[in-house]
Formats: sequence, C-alpha cells, structure tokens
Amino acid sequence: MAEITASLVKELRERTGAGMMECKKALSETNGDIDAAAEALRKSGAAKADKKASRVTAEGRIAVAQADGKAVLVEVNSETDFVAKDENFVAFTDAVAQAALAAGSTDVEALKAARLPGGETVEEARAAAIAKLGENIVVRRLTAISSGNNVAAYSHGGKIGVLVEVAGGDTDFARGIAMHVAAMNPPYNKAADVPAEFVAKEKEIELAKMSEKDKQKPAEILEKIIGGKIAKIVNEVSLYGQPYVLNTDLSVEAAAKAAGADVVGFTRLAVGEGIEKVVEDYAAEVAKAMQV
Repeated sequence: MAEITASLVKELRERTGAGMMECKKALSETNGDIDAAAEALRKSGAAKADKKASRVTAEGRIAVAQADGKAVLVEVNSETDFVAKDENFVAFTDAVAQAALAAGSTDVEALKAARLPGGETVEEARAAAIAKLGENIVVRRLTAISSGNNVAAYSHGGKIGVLVEVAGGDTDFARGIAMHVAAMNPPYNKAADVPAEFVAKEKEIELAKMSEKDKQKPAEILEKIIGGKIAKIVNEVSLYGQPYVLNTDLSVEAAAKAAGADVVGFTRLAVGEGIEKVVEDYAAEVAKAMQV
C-alpha cells in the first residue's frame, strides 16, 4: 500500500476543501491515488451536505445581474477562497444572480425556490454544488434595485458588489459612481444623511482634543473652528463630500452637478463582512490528522 504522507493529505484538502480526516481516509481507500480520492470525496459529498452546514463560510463571491432598469447583487459564500475561484462555483453564483433577477426576488428564502435554466431549484443546485466542491455553500444575502432611473451594477473582482440608482445623468456616470462606492465605501450618501448623533459625538471628540488655551476663545470663534473640523469629517463619510475617484479635482457632488445627475442611493456588499473568519493552521491540522 502506498504511503499516505502529510503533503499528500494537505494537497487533497486544498484541492477538495474536505476535512483532513476525510482526505486521509479517501487516500487510504484509493491506495494514495489523489485523483481517485478526489472523485470519491465528491461522490460522497451529497450525503454529507448537512454535516457541512455548520462550517463557517466567510469566503465566496458577489454575483451581479442587470437588465431593463433592474439589477441584483447576490452574496454566495464558501469556506475557502480556493473554491470561490472554482469555475463551477462561479457558474453557480452567476446562475443564482440571473434567477434572482428573473424572479424579481428580494428575499433569500424565496430565491431558494426559484428555478434555474436546467429546471432545478436554487436550493437543489446548491446541494449539488456542495457535493461537487466538497465545501459548505450558503446563499447569504440578496439586494435589488428596480427603477426608471439610471441603474448601475458593478462587481470588483467578485469580492465587492455595488448597486447605484441615479436620477438624470447617464449610465456611464452611474457606473462611475458605483466604482467610486466600491473603492471608497462611503457610509452615507449626502451630508443630510449623516445622523445627528454621529455629528454630536464628533463635536464632543474634537472639543476634547482642543488645548485649554483654544477652549478659552470666544464662543463664536470656537464654534467656527469646531464647525470646520466637523464639515471635513462629514465630507469624508458621505459620498457627495468625497473627491470623485474618476476625477479627484472634483467632489462627487460637483461631478454629479456637472453630469446633470443626482445620486438617489446605493448599496455595497463585500464578501464575508460581519462573519467571524476562522484562521486555519493547515500544518497543525495535517500533523494532528496523521497522528490519528
């Protein structure tokens, strides 16, 4: 029987996303034939899909679909970036986004019942993808826009997705704003959208940072100094106040005015945000598996 080395187990783990013990067992059963072991793991994956459901899925892809004034972003998560780049995973996520667009879905649970071109539901296709790729896969989030205004959907490397609605202007400007949102991630659209609580807190912080000498200045002077600092902060956290990434000589507000446009709103999704990621020590995991 061929020797099942730690490096062979690690290679199969990275190739399939299966657990170390599963990889070791598959290699033992196939006499060290890594291709046969990978195939065996995939064939047995459907039966283990439920067990994989507890695994953390913090990697994945933001899929985008757009047509006729409608656009959607769908976040589909996997356990590893390796699987997120797999052509089968990419094809699945694109199909899910198209299904969401066609169904007009705004809810993930409803999306699971939507039919793909092959006739299977999204949920059925997800289970098949788990079996094929050997990892837990989760359709996590969905956001959509349907509007008579200009709508842009933009994906940055599949890791960040943005939807933008712009009144006036044109589709090129809307796409430029989507690219800006992807790059700069502004929390708010315009200065008026910045919460009063945020502004009050920033004023408190700026006042605390001032020297005792500056605090003794007349109230109107003090208010002017603090006001200038707050205006700068508000510009930094609002889309309209930021320098436009496609022309940094202009603010987004000035660029919108020049384009005869008004940004109605935007949504930005980033893969895995809000999920506590598990940092895996593959070397330690392999060593532990080989001792069993």
